[in-house]
Amino acid sequence: MANENLKAKLAEYEAACEKVCAKFPERKNLKYNRVYTPLDIDGFDYEKDLSFPGEYPYTRGVQPTMYRGRFWTMRMYAGFATAEESNKRYRYLIESGATGLSCAFDLPTQIGYDSDDAMAEGEVGKVGVAIDSLKDMEILFDGIDLGKVSTSMTINAPASVLLAMYIAVAEKQGVPASALKGTIQNDILKEYAARGTYIFPPKPSMRLITNIFEYCSQNVPKWNTISISGYHIREAGSTAAQEIAFTIADGIAYVEAALKAGLDVDAFAGRLSFFWNAHNNVLEEVAKFRASRRLWAHIMKERFGAKKAKSMMLRVHTQTAGSMLTAQQVDNNIVRVALQTAAAVMGGTQSLHTNSRDEALALPTEASVQIALRTQQIVAYESGLADVVDPLGGSYYVEAMTNAIYDEAAEYIRKIDEMGGAVVAIEKGYIQKEIQESAYKWQMEVESGLRTIVGVNKFQVEEKPVEGLLRVDASVGVNQAKKTQKVREERDNAAVEKALAALKAGAADESVNLMPLILDAVRTYATLGEICNVLRDVFGEYQAHSTL
Repeated sequence: MANENLKAKLAEYEAACEKVCAKFPERKNLKYNRVYTPLDIDGFDYEKDLSFPGEYPYTRGVQPTMYRGRFWTMRMYAGFATAEESNKRYRYLIESGATGLSCAFDLPTQIGYDSDDAMAEGEVGKVGVAIDSLKDMEILFDGIDLGKVSTSMTINAPASVLLAMYIAVAEKQGVPASALKGTIQNDILKEYAARGTYIFPPKPSMRLITNIFEYCSQNVPKWNTISISGYHIREAGSTAAQEIAFTIADGIAYVEAALKAGLDVDAFAGRLSFFWNAHNNVLEEVAKFRASRRLWAHIMKERFGAKKAKSMMLRVHTQTAGSMLTAQQVDNNIVRVALQTAAAVMGGTQSLHTNSRDEALALPTEASVQIALRTQQIVAYESGLADVVDPLGGSYYVEAMTNAIYDEAAEYIRKIDEMGGAVVAIEKGYIQKEIQESAYKWQMEVESGLRTIVGVNKFQVEEKPVEGLLRVDASVGVNQAKKTQKVREERDNAAVEKALAALKAGAADESVNLMPLILDAVRTYATLGEICNVLRDVFGEYQAHSTL
């Protein structure tokens, strides 16, 4: 159909739709067009914007065969109470068919406090596992071959310490660091912008991150040294375009910091990975995944002069949207997670964690976790969504939405560049303000009824309390504190003091890579809190932005 005829037909269609849609005012203000045609993707540069799967700019996927070769890693996120309890859950997941582990740490661990610290009181083991020393890490992975399993750790400010513990446990198992596979989140910038588990100011935090890049490129080459996280930005209330824009802006800052430290872009960029949220709007999410790959590829090639294909590939782990789970009618969450899983798979994720039905109320039970894992397995083996690479490629709607999200994200990145980059934009409160405004708009739409959340503001029912929820007993904190004190009594404290003194001297010298010194301290059973306190003494602590 010629363009002029198509335009005329489209105008006729829109006029007819206006009469019908006038009866449904709550559906009038949707973001996208009612229907998409070739007019919406006119002027497409096939080689620059699309190409084949496994080819630059990777819009259609980072591998030529994608899931026709092998499925995504089914990496279930778990961790609660003690290392012993979490070890049982990890073994259960592996026996149930999980192909990768993802470690959740409690809040004291995430902000560098031991379980016997007064700051940790009431929080030990509540939202993740408590890890105070190498002893806990040994128990956490007891009976799990670190040479075979791929492990992701959601840890940021003290990421270097937890990675050192993981390497030390592998050594005790006889597994060399060069064989280890996995990821540390290690993304401090989004902590300042959206999540809050920071310890040190930006400059020394960026130093720790680039130290990890350098150390792993030489010693742990299969390890993904950072998972640049949009997940928490989206959970804080951002839009899809903001999620990838602010995250990729953070990625640019990390690349620039590594280059400033003297690293070659192709020596570390291939081990950078990203972490996306799979939200409720299935087709928008597919477009977001596709747009993010194209945007990162263009930036790495055109801005940073990357030469290796792996340096330009945006590889992504995905988690379904925790913020979209509802405490009302919890079984509805199973459906939500299934749709979000479909979005992540059609979008081309490399690994996936699916949330459980009861997580809006408590830590998930084993039964709920099994349903969440089975959701991935059913999508993989029964749905047909994994049979074709980029199954929605060529859809007028998806291609137009991919372009729209790309353009909106690119414009945000341009604004952030003009401010001086992501660190400056965070220090000014720009990114935080944009997220807050989007979150407020979403909430107002829910409260006004303009946006329907099934079971929350529409289709409500009388409900009985959910039974059988998993609760962490307060005794966990008391017992974990005793275990940590026992470690201090039984270790060689002279060796600990020597290692911590060496770390403090190294921290004061910006030319020193701190990873070997942290690893030395970990091997003596110096605790997480002791190591972080040494770094606090030298680096100071970050004070949150207070002018929003």
